[in-house]
Amino acid sequence: MDFGRVTPDEIIYPDRGKFKFPKANISILIGVILAFIVLKSAFYTIQPNEVGVLLRLGKFVGTTKPGLHFKIPLGIDKVIPVKVAYIYKEEFGFRTRQPGVRSVYQEKSYRDESLMLTGDLNVLDLEWIIQFKIKDPFLALFNIRDVHKTLRDLSESVMRKVVGDYSFGEVLTTKRLEINTKVQRSLQEILDSYGAGIQIVTVKLQDVNPPDPVKPAFNEVNEAKQEREKMINQAWEVYNKKIPQAKGEALKIVKEAEGYAQEVVNRAQGDAKRFLLLWSAYQKAKEVTLKRLYLEAIRETLKKAGKKYVVDQDQKGILPLLKLNDEE
Repeated sequence: MDFGRVTPDEIIYPDRGKFKFPKANISILIGVILAFIVLKSAFYTIQPNEVGVLLRLGKFVGTTKPGLHFKIPLGIDKVIPVKVAYIYKEEFGFRTRQPGVRSVYQEKSYRDESLMLTGDLNVLDLEWIIQFKIKDPFLALFNIRDVHKTLRDLSESVMRKVVGDYSFGEVLTTKRLEINTKVQRSLQEILDSYGAGIQIVTVKLQDVNPPDPVKPAFNEVNEAKQEREKMINQAWEVYNKKIPQAKGEALKIVKEAEGYAQEVVNRAQGDAKRFLLLWSAYQKAKEVTLKRLYLEAIRETLKKAGKKYVVDQDQKGILPLLKLNDEE
């Protein structure tokens, strides 16, 4: 070996230069790789609950439906998938750490967004949720910068405004559904005026409580109100039992009196009519009428006389005939 002609690379790497990759093969390999990259970037898939927002050189071209689609590669066409059938949820005053049958919530307090002032200048601690979905993907992407932050800021503002129109007791008890409806309607109107492309699905107050420092006093007041309602209900129960009973008894007495009065009148009218008939008969036949009246009077009298003894007027000793010891 002629060491005078050997380069240092040949000494260190003695096998170098024995195999050379053909330049044509390298070009083909690079071409195949580029073609694969181009073909891969030319196709895209949209999921069933999404639509694709197609941009060509940054300009909106249209939307594509779920499925496999072709686009111009090399960055000319760009597709942004947007979930339009998905229901998003924003929580206020609390955060869900682990959803499930028994959801686990974060213990951190969110008083800065949950404490609100009512119309009668009382403070309430509200927890509520808002569910929404994307109505117009283009507007949601390009008309507002951050959908979630915008929605949260607007929701908190609208909720404070609506709650400020109601009293402490109304928000706590009877007006919760009405507040949900008002907040949803007002929030949707504002989002539509912004051209946000968002549809509000649900607004729901989850929990409404007085602040922790005043909870004991509030519970005492609430217990007193419940006791008052209990006593009122018990009084009404007694009232509903006694008053109808008294009314029924009074009506019974009135009806009996009316029946007795009618009976007395009818009897008097009957007696008067009978007297008139007797008087008329007496005028026509005095002897017969007198005898008839006598016999009727005797018959009525004998009915009440008990035992009767008929004695012959010629009999002189009647005592032996009487059975004085006979109980009959």
